[in-house]
Amino acid sequence: MRLSQILAILAARRLIALWVFFLTVLVTTLLSFLLPKTYTSSATVVINAKGADPVTGQMLPAALMPGYMATQFDIIASRNVALKVVEKLQIAQNPTARAKFQEATNGEGDIKDYYADQFLQGLEVKPSRESSVIEISYRGPDPGFAAALANTFAEAYIQTSLELKTNPAKQASIFFDNQIKALRTDVEKAQAKLSAYQQEHGITTSEGRLDVEMARLDELSSQLVVAQAQTYDSNSRRTQLKRGSASESPEILANGLIQGLKSQLVQAEAKLSEASQRLGVNHPQYQAAQQDVNNLRQSIQIEIAKASSSVGQSAQVSQMREGDIKAALEAQKQRVLKLKGEQDEMAVMLREVDSAQRIYDSALLRFGQTSLESQSGQTEISVLNPATPPLKHSSPKILINIVLSIFLGALLAVGCAIAIEMLDRRVRSADDLSQLMALPVLAALVKQKPTFTEWLKQLFKKTKVRSPKKSLGLQFK
Repeated sequence: MRLSQILAILAARRLIALWVFFLTVLVTTLLSFLLPKTYTSSATVVINAKGADPVTGQMLPAALMPGYMATQFDIIASRNVALKVVEKLQIAQNPTARAKFQEATNGEGDIKDYYADQFLQGLEVKPSRESSVIEISYRGPDPGFAAALANTFAEAYIQTSLELKTNPAKQASIFFDNQIKALRTDVEKAQAKLSAYQQEHGITTSEGRLDVEMARLDELSSQLVVAQAQTYDSNSRRTQLKRGSASESPEILANGLIQGLKSQLVQAEAKLSEASQRLGVNHPQYQAAQQDVNNLRQSIQIEIAKASSSVGQSAQVSQMREGDIKAALEAQKQRVLKLKGEQDEMAVMLREVDSAQRIYDSALLRFGQTSLESQSGQTEISVLNPATPPLKHSSPKILINIVLSIFLGALLAVGCAIAIEMLDRRVRSADDLSQLMALPVLAALVKQKPTFTEWLKQLFKKTKVRSPKKSLGLQFK
C-alpha cells in the first residue's frame, strides 16, 4: 500500500482516527491522575574493595574478584536479607500487617515469608558506574515507609555481610577449640613419656653429658697410650736385664748408691792389694781389708738385685696399670655408647614433644585469630547516604505518560483506520480503481486542495461540496 493510499484512507476515516487518538490520550491522562502515587526512596552503601582485614591486616581477596559486586547485588536482593528486614520492622507483631496477611492468604503460610516476598517486589538495586557504591531503592505508596525500608535493607545487608564473614570464623573457632583439647593431650602425653624416660635412666639434663663422657673417653685413651709406652719400656728393661749383665744395665749404671758402693769397692780393693804386699794372709789388717771388700761386693750384689727386682716390679705395675686403664676405657666406651643410645631415644622424644608443641601453638594461634574474627563487628561495607522520605512521587509520571499516549494514540488511530478500511474497502484514488479493475486510468477528476481554513471546517463539520467548476479539475493520464 502506497503512502498516498494511506493518506487517502486517513482522510476518509479521519473521524474514527481522531476519536481513537483523543480517547487514548484521554484514558491515559485520566489513569495517570487516578492511579495511586508511588514514592521511591534510595539509600547508598559504599564497599571498601581495597580494605584490609581488621584482625589479620591482610588484603581481602574476595573484594578483588570480578564477580564480587554482582554477588553483593544478589545478597541484597536475597530472601535472607528480606527476612531480616521483616524482623527489624517487627511486621509480624503489627496488627494491621497481620490483618492484611490474613486477608491475602487466609492465614496460610508464614507471615514473615509473605512480607519478605512483598518487600523484594518493591526493591531495586543499582550499581554506580566505575565505583564501589551501590544504590538500594524501594518503591512504596508511603514516602516515610519507603525510606524506612530502604534504610532497613541497607542495615540488613550490612548485617548479613558481617554474618557471612563471621559465621565461618565461628565454625572454625569451634573446630580449633575441639582440636586444641586433643592437641594439648598429645603434648602432655609426649612430655610425660619424656619425663618417665629421663627418670628411668636417671637423666637430669642432657646438655653437656655426652661431651663430658667423650672428654673422659679421650683422656682414658691418652692414658692408655702412655701406660702402654711405659709397659713397653719396663718390659724392654726387664728383658735386657735377663739377657745381659745386670751391672751393665742402664738402671744399674744410673743408680747412685751402686756406683758409690763400686767406688768404695775400688778403694777397698786397692787397700787389700797394698796389704797383700806388706802383710800376710793371716794378718788382721789383711783380713779386715778382705772383709771390707767382701762386704762391699755383697752390698753391691744386694743393691743390683734390688734394682733388678725394682725393674721387674715396675714392669708388672705398668702392665697392671695398662690393664686397669684398658678396662676403664672399655667401660667408658660402653657408657658412651649407652649414653648415645639414650640421647638418640630422648632426641626422638624431644622431637615428638617439639612437634606436638608446634602444632598446638599453631592451632592455638589460629583459634585466637578465628575467635577475634568471629567477634569482629567491622565490615568493609558502610552506609554512604541514608534514605530520606521523598517529596515527590516517582510514579505515575504524568507528562511522560501523556507524551507516550500521543505516540501510541497516533499509532492506534492509523491502525484502526486501516483496519476498518480493510473491512469495508472503498475506492479512494486512481490507484485503487486501477488495481480493482485491472485497467489503466485515462483521466481523473481531482478535487482541488482546500485551504487550511476550509480543511478545518471540513474536519469538524460537514460542508457543502463546491460546484464542479470551482472544485474539480480534469486531469488526463
